[in-house]
Amino acid sequence: MSWRGVYSLAWRLGQPLVRRYLKKRGAKAPAYLEHWDERFGSRCAPRATGAIWIHAVSVGETRAAQPVIAALRRRFPDAPLLITQMTPTGRATAEALYPDAEVRYLPYDLPNAVAGFLAAYKPVFGVLMETEIWPNLLAAAEKVRVPMFLANARLSEKSLAGYKKVGALVRPAVKSFAAVLAQTDADAQRLAELSAAPVLVCGNSKYDIAAPADKLALGETFRAAIGARPVLVAASTRDDEEALLLDAWAARTTRDALLVLVPRHPERFDAVAAMASERGLTLARRSAGLGQLQADTDVWLGDSMGELFAYYAAADVAFVGGSLKPLGGQNLIEPASVGRPVLFGPSMFNFAEASALALSAGAARQCVDAAGVVAAFDALIADRAAREAMASAASGFTARHRGASERMAAEIAARVTGGRR
Repeated sequence: MSWRGVYSLAWRLGQPLVRRYLKKRGAKAPAYLEHWDERFGSRCAPRATGAIWIHAVSVGETRAAQPVIAALRRRFPDAPLLITQMTPTGRATAEALYPDAEVRYLPYDLPNAVAGFLAAYKPVFGVLMETEIWPNLLAAAEKVRVPMFLANARLSEKSLAGYKKVGALVRPAVKSFAAVLAQTDADAQRLAELSAAPVLVCGNSKYDIAAPADKLALGETFRAAIGARPVLVAASTRDDEEALLLDAWAARTTRDALLVLVPRHPERFDAVAAMASERGLTLARRSAGLGQLQADTDVWLGDSMGELFAYYAAADVAFVGGSLKPLGGQNLIEPASVGRPVLFGPSMFNFAEASALALSAGAARQCVDAAGVVAAFDALIADRAAREAMASAASGFTARHRGASERMAAEIAARVTGGRR
């Protein structure tokens, strides 16, 4: 049996485990229990065929796809838009951003499921965002001659080592891409080790994301409700990083500032609220309205979706989560793009180049732990000149690296149309 045959058999045999996993996630996040037919390929009833198809696994990838989609739609104005995800939060983000698009889950990588998906939707081409390599999907697309692209592609040394262990499965999949559009030279070099497909460096589309005007205005509303006191926004926190930050916040000798916590996963909102209460900190929740914010509120829980830019706009300093534990960090470009000094922890391997560039530009500071984050915040609040210099550097840092989305869209269009666009 071939490697892909073994892989397909594992998917078939693993279906009970997948369903059990979804039920377990659904106990905390009921949205995981919805649209199972799409996940397993049993419902493919497209509103339109011949779409531009973008696959963005979750929230971060969906946001990163936004400027790429805009650039592609300028080149293919008459094509409908199809967006697929793997997570409920990603799906909700896509539905909010693109009310005119068809949004659905991509089927799991079962041969019949992905082949049925492609046969039903007949996309003009497909764009997989960042690091989505599905062997059966790519084989099926190659068979029916749907050009596939890996865009905003990144690959860490750790992931490369893992893929090499199953090279006989992964290499044919990566080779089938019409082009691989990498974020950095280092990503391109690692991706080239897996593939004979063209690998081009285009940059990172996350630099092209513009903060929506309505979210910036909402940030001003947030700030008016908070008042004049200093604000640290800790966003996209994961895996109980909040406990570390709350311990450090509770250890401050004064309560003259507000910590805004915005967990990455909504199913953890209640748990994070409990963490604050357990530490004797006064908590308010965004979901309860701005009237709950008081002058003595220690922690404001950002338990809302789609308002991240508003929280950043209300901040004096921003901390980017996923970095205090070995998780690789989250998107530091977003707070920098609205001119906020950025703090992050020791683990930023998912944003290795961006974090190095931000540090070099003076737009960010790296902290060894949660206590270091709070200490850096206090130091910046005490030193207005340093804070303003970091804010200016943050805006300049993001402006210098824009343009990746147009490069990606131009490359995709040229390969799809033979250079006619």
